[in-house]
Amino acid sequence: MFSSLFDSIPDALVVVDRDGRIVAANARAETLFGYPPDGLDGLPVEALVPDDARERHRHHAAGYMARPRIRPMGDTEQSLTGQRLDGSRFPVEIALSPFDSESGTRFLASIRDVSESRRVQQSLLRARYDALLARVGQLAVESSDSESVIQAIPSLLAEQLQVQSVVLAMTRAGGGIEVRAASGLPDEWERIASDLAEPHSQAWQALSRGNPLAIGEAGPALAGSLLMAGGSAERGGVVVPLLDREQPMGALVAMAAIPHRFDHDTLHVLQSVAHLLATLLQRRRSEEQLVHAQQLEAIGQLTGGIAHDFNNLLTVMSGSLQLLELEYPAETGASELIASALRSVARGAELTSKLLAFARRQRLNPQAVDVVAMLVELERMLARTLGESVRIQVQCEPDLPAAWADPVQLDTALVNLAINARDAMPRGGELTLSAQARTLPDDEPGAELPPGRYVLIAVADTGHGMTPETLARAVEPFFTTKESGRGSGLGLSMVYGFVRQSGGLLRFDSELGYGTRVDLLLPVARTAAATAANTSAARIGNGAGETILVVEDEPAVRDISAGFLRSLGYRVHTCANAEQALTQLAEHPDIDLLFSDVMLGSGMDGHELAAVARQQRPDLPVLLTSGYDDSQARMRPATPARFELLRKPFRREQLAAAVQRRLRNED
Repeated sequence: MFSSLFDSIPDALVVVDRDGRIVAANARAETLFGYPPDGLDGLPVEALVPDDARERHRHHAAGYMARPRIRPMGDTEQSLTGQRLDGSRFPVEIALSPFDSESGTRFLASIRDVSESRRVQQSLLRARYDALLARVGQLAVESSDSESVIQAIPSLLAEQLQVQSVVLAMTRAGGGIEVRAASGLPDEWERIASDLAEPHSQAWQALSRGNPLAIGEAGPALAGSLLMAGGSAERGGVVVPLLDREQPMGALVAMAAIPHRFDHDTLHVLQSVAHLLATLLQRRRSEEQLVHAQQLEAIGQLTGGIAHDFNNLLTVMSGSLQLLELEYPAETGASELIASALRSVARGAELTSKLLAFARRQRLNPQAVDVVAMLVELERMLARTLGESVRIQVQCEPDLPAAWADPVQLDTALVNLAINARDAMPRGGELTLSAQARTLPDDEPGAELPPGRYVLIAVADTGHGMTPETLARAVEPFFTTKESGRGSGLGLSMVYGFVRQSGGLLRFDSELGYGTRVDLLLPVARTAAATAANTSAARIGNGAGETILVVEDEPAVRDISAGFLRSLGYRVHTCANAEQALTQLAEHPDIDLLFSDVMLGSGMDGHELAAVARQQRPDLPVLLTSGYDDSQARMRPATPARFELLRKPFRREQLAAAVQRRLRNED
């Protein structure tokens, strides 16, 4: 009767002795596990368990036999799996009951195949997860405020995934990691944050490869194991990276109360949300960078326009003072006042030069520059300028190619950076000037420059460094952290504008308390740098009665230019625009040189005027001047010729030298 009842029960039944061997099994058990009649008798019960779970099963069975008790069906926190004779696996639920027999204590295991119910549960779970992902996506699309989405996601995940806590942590610019949004903080958070904040830890290296981590007793990826497809977290904890250009910018951390809570589907949801969050944060940062770039461009355009008008004013002031100087050469009091005023004009001209450099509207004269020779010479000069408290080192790699840049502007930029470094080291420190070659590949992710060869010049100091807020505004014109009267806030702006106009890139790396490094990435020259030759100063003399046509739309500036030239012995014709200039050139074939401003208001500009004049008189010397030269942007294919340009405000002797060069056709 017992045998008949044993076989009539629909669940698979096996009886196991204290040695863990099967002593009886019903027909349903033999069918379920794919064994022939009596094929289960005498087998160790581990034969019904997958190979990779047998050791864990032995430990569990030993603990159960030491404290036997009735355990109903489904009373387990773990997913159980059976293995058939052919090696196939299937999910099961087990009920256990100890009983006494003539041969001692036996254990009855009732085994049920839950494949179908598990599939239904899995389908329902996946439907819920799909709805969760759709809800998160809807939040991201419909919300105009990305911060509200970021704050809502942890609570939404914790509720729908039925876990204790979800934390969105982000890396800080100065190092470390901070909580950006959270739904409860786990007890292990300090240890987890400590591991994630260390860029050389095992956890961080694993996250850098895009791998999610299980959280073990000692923290992420230390006692825990890397989560692979189909795996689960040992202690109900998982860390999923938020990647930015193959580097983690943060992590999504989830903790549950029970072990092995995060199965493959749950992990997939967390990874999908992490990808969405990373995209959202990248988009927000890109929008901020775009707005910042647009602000800088707008400031640059405004600055260039102001510099143009200001340079015209300075030209009038400087010219008037110089003409007064010629009128009263013997009066000491007047000469001193004029000299003082001229020095102020020079300082104003220096400020406008920096403004134009930031606006990328200055006229550059790029050529092959021997960077090593420049840095060695700069070291000698800075050693005298910066003082003994600043130690200077120059480090250049051998066979460094020449850089393609304006040597005067590059030297000025490096001096500006060195002075900033000195000011950041009030008690002294170390300033390192270094240079090396860099090659940007075609497939560099997020590249801001075209692929090719560049020279990287770095200026690094051991000063107090910059906060992230200061670093974000470093190149804004007139922004300075120095005391009032100690800086104009244009030094870094000038460097930024010069490097960008030169086809390069300016990068900052600074941490509060650890110093600052500024990298200038400049294109490599196609030809070798020429050795600088000593040239004699331009000879300043009186004109020999040549006739010069002055074209300038500002009457006061036109009068100053004409006054300078007449004082030098030249005959002068003047006009206000290009049309009048072409008429005068046609009416006065004795004009020996065309001297024109680049910006002439409406109509043709100076470059276009020069090109048309050269068509009429191919041998006509041309000299251009400007206080705001955007001619490179305005040049058209029809006007490819390049003409010498004299920057405003100019001194009388500079004008004289430039006119003589053009009349003698000297390059």
